[in-house]
Amino acid sequence: MTFDSAFFRKLTLFSYFPLVIWLPVWHFYLTPDKTTSTTFTILFWIVPILLPAIGLIKAKPYTHAWTNFIVMYYLLHGLTAIYAVDGERLYAFIEILLCCLLFTGCSAYARLRGRELGLGIRKLKEELAEEKQAFEGQKPK
Repeated sequence: MTFDSAFFRKLTLFSYFPLVIWLPVWHFYLTPDKTTSTTFTILFWIVPILLPAIGLIKAKPYTHAWTNFIVMYYLLHGLTAIYAVDGERLYAFIEILLCCLLFTGCSAYARLRGRELGLGIRKLKEELAEEKQAFEGQKPK
């Protein structure tokens, strides 16, 4: 079975939006007795995941690629919570699952769509051969 970029785009969106909804539900409604302030929670748990929203909605491969850096923040949080916070293991598992799906969707979409658009990173070997040809093609004065 082959997966195309459209499949991974759907995977990205179907994991991104539930994660965006899950984070405030977890931090504000399921565990409201935490000692952190609302401002802190919004700035450090809600705002970062909203940064790539426009690029993801517009299907930009570059945004899908750098979204993975943000997803790692939440994945690490989920892994820490599943280990350290007894009462929130189920919540952390949901966050980890959504992060893994989002990471997979973003990575594969960025790679496949980037190839379709010809945005791939050139190999060093090709780059050096082109430089050598340009350099040797010019005759010294």
